[in-house]
Amino acid sequence: MIVYAECSFFIPEAASLKEKRSVLKRMTDRVKNAYNVSISELDHQDLWQRTTIALVAVASSKDAAEREVRRAIRFLESNPEWELSNLTLDYY
Repeated sequence: MIVYAECSFFIPEAASLKEKRSVLKRMTDRVKNAYNVSISELDHQDLWQRTTIALVAVASSKDAAEREVRRAIRFLESNPEWELSNLTLDYY
């Protein structure tokens, strides 16, 4: 089973692409190290205060894959430097 999530975040304190990338890199590295998911920025690479991230988990059951993706999303949401503005989940 494959679970795919797209998360859009607003980064209100970012005043440059460098500041945005700092927040984004820190969070994506932590997710890669702590959770069994793949993560990548999909959109808004040229905007200072917005980003869209994709997360994917593959497991033998839908529940296991979804649980891992949701754990990673909860971690991403816990960062006070940004706000989740949109979330979509798809199952394959």
